[in-house]
Amino acid sequence: MSNEPDPALSTLVRLRNVERDDLPEMYRMELDPESNRMAATIPRTAAAFEARWADVLRDPSVTAKAILLGGVLVGTVCCFPRDGRTYVGYWIDREHWGQGIASRALRLLLLEVAPRPLYARVATSNTASLRVLQKCGFVVECVQLSPASDRFLECEEAVLVLLG
Repeated sequence: MSNEPDPALSTLVRLRNVERDDLPEMYRMELDPESNRMAATIPRTAAAFEARWADVLRDPSVTAKAILLGGVLVGTVCCFPRDGRTYVGYWIDREHWGQGIASRALRLLLLEVAPRPLYARVATSNTASLRVLQKCGFVVECVQLSPASDRFLECEEAVLVLLG
């Protein structure tokens, strides 16, 4: 796995709406221990994952996209409302880290979603994700201690914003 983005990704990475048939592969990605460590997340149970994505797929205020690399599902990127703000988030299969896929997918999503400002939250220890967001124009608004929940570990978290 190279740490340099592949220039061919600009043509190989594309987005499409998440489909119910994507959920088993998405759940497999969510169970990866290293991905959860990096994101300071706790994987959901299969039932909780299914219920959450059933809600997401019904919600017209959520833009949920599958990230395809040459036709293969390698992650997701989403735009969603929470606490009066519009957030973005993404998850890339660990096998595809370090290839520029998250940056390319986020740029594609930003072309599709009009609301600004957009926000993102990321564990400050997740330097790769911070770099993705900053390459796409997000800037750190604040750093705070975020409490643990059923989905997230307690961690120092950066809140980033994209204004324009």
